[in-house]
Amino acid sequence: MCLKHASWPPIESFLSALAALTVIKAEMIQRLKHRVAIVTGGARGLGKAFSLALAAEGALLVVADILEEAAADTALEIKNKGGSAIALKTDVTSEEETEAMVRETIHHFSRIDVLINNAALVYGVGRKLFAEIPVPEWDRMMSVSLKGSFLCAKAVFPQMKKQNKGKIINISSETAFTGSKGFLHYVTSKGGLISFTRGLAAEIGQFGICVNAIAPGFTDTEAARTITDDIRKYDVSLTPLRRLGIPQDVVGAVTFLGSDDSDFITGQTIVVDGGRYMH
Repeated sequence: MCLKHASWPPIESFLSALAALTVIKAEMIQRLKHRVAIVTGGARGLGKAFSLALAAEGALLVVADILEEAAADTALEIKNKGGSAIALKTDVTSEEETEAMVRETIHHFSRIDVLINNAALVYGVGRKLFAEIPVPEWDRMMSVSLKGSFLCAKAVFPQMKKQNKGKIINISSETAFTGSKGFLHYVTSKGGLISFTRGLAAEIGQFGICVNAIAPGFTDTEAARTITDDIRKYDVSLTPLRRLGIPQDVVGAVTFLGSDDSDFITGQTIVVDGGRYMH
């Protein structure tokens, strides 16, 4: 064939085709495309990082937090980046509010695929010996971390059972394995979440629902900065990777456990701490 007289498509056609392939590729690698995910405590800190990361993977987000304005800001940030999200003011210690959270989620998105039990009491909790912990503070810690996770799991269960599939991810802590002086109520609540994860996984696995936990090490968040005078002084000499964790270090594990890649994993706890605790 004579190239001189060959008929070639205009360059605009090539560019259009290339753009289409780029979009298709981006959608193919979104592991949570069209999945509906609820993140409790999703307005700031690790919860916000989880919300943004899951949305980037194609999930439709419900940012549930007792901080109404902050939750709305996070949802707006997701929408400004091309994602889909709603914000719901939710006190996870209230059965009525967790049930309302689920009703609103189903109303907006018709299903629930992932629940991230991230809400916790960390802000403003100073170091104190166990005998100095006020009983109301102990009760509040258990109520948010343990009761809250129980109520949220209980609320999403009927919908996940109906779908015959779902992912519940509980955010524990490395301290459940290593201990941490001055935060006995926090450590205890996070340890309880690991047992809660195992027991719940054994009970509802028959319905296609996977229940796992993630235990981050000390991570540089707004909450962490409220319990130390200078986070840069954190001793990383016992951490093989020799640095402090950041929220982005944890989102990969959350995305994995929320995706189909983890469909045969349940009752497990993944420690994300740079190797500080190995088990």
